[in-house]
Amino acid sequence: MELFRVRLAADRVLVADGAMGTMLMERGLQPGSSPEAFNLDRPDALEEIAREYLNAGAEIIQTNTFGGSRLKLAQYSLGDRVAQINEKAVQAVRRAVKSNAYVSGSCGPTGQFLKPYGEVEPAEMMDVFREQIGVLVSSGVDIICVETMSDLGEATSAVKAAKEIGSIPVMATMTFDQTPKGFYTIMGVTIEQAVKALEAAGADVVGSNCGNGIDNMVSIAGECRKFTRLPIIIQSNAGIPELKGDVAVYPETPEFMAGRVKDLLDAGVSIIGGCCGTTPAHIRAIREAVDAHKHS
Repeated sequence: MELFRVRLAADRVLVADGAMGTMLMERGLQPGSSPEAFNLDRPDALEEIAREYLNAGAEIIQTNTFGGSRLKLAQYSLGDRVAQINEKAVQAVRRAVKSNAYVSGSCGPTGQFLKPYGEVEPAEMMDVFREQIGVLVSSGVDIICVETMSDLGEATSAVKAAKEIGSIPVMATMTFDQTPKGFYTIMGVTIEQAVKALEAAGADVVGSNCGNGIDNMVSIAGECRKFTRLPIIIQSNAGIPELKGDVAVYPETPEFMAGRVKDLLDAGVSIIGGCCGTTPAHIRAIREAVDAHKHS
């Protein structure tokens, strides 16, 4: 495949994959257990998920490493297995997609807070991200995706750590909540603050994922575009989940989400995928909508 940065520079829209957790739960992931444990015990499931998204038309496929940092894995007594967990995740996706899609190394929040809100020193946070991202890069990912962040200090630490390791492209997304005064992360970060700080830290792509259905994400994308000329990535949930019994049901259908793709493209989004509740069916519908817009 063409180099990722070349694709983006050519203003060609890319389609990313959808939810990982949703797909793992379909394959037996139990509430409260570590999704990354699948990397050790069920690499076949990771290959299967990657292949399904590839066949649906995704060009960017994530690794199952969202919680693959030492601090996060320590909550499951897996803190000493960072290298093995991250390496196996990359290998599983690469076996499935070969050179037919970009492999994106997912890097989510550590679950710990920087001082003064928590106990983690900035230097330790950097070390934690260097460790995980170093394994992802050495294992052969094409992109690092720092995602679902709410604290700007943590997010910029991850971006800077990736940039220290090498020239790999970095995507960085934060999760915003709608309030009467606009969109903020739960740590009080505005879209303007997020976009400007992530760009200054060295991110190649900025945007948002999780926490919102696609209508809100259209608004978020428009706000992002006001403050940066970088490519924008949007990966929305399939709506806000509704509990039906013990099961979280996401209301937005593939057709509904695909119907908002034109609005995202008009807002200047370069990469469109899905987050919680989205499936290969959602990504296939998004793929078709992107292709239809390209040829219209």
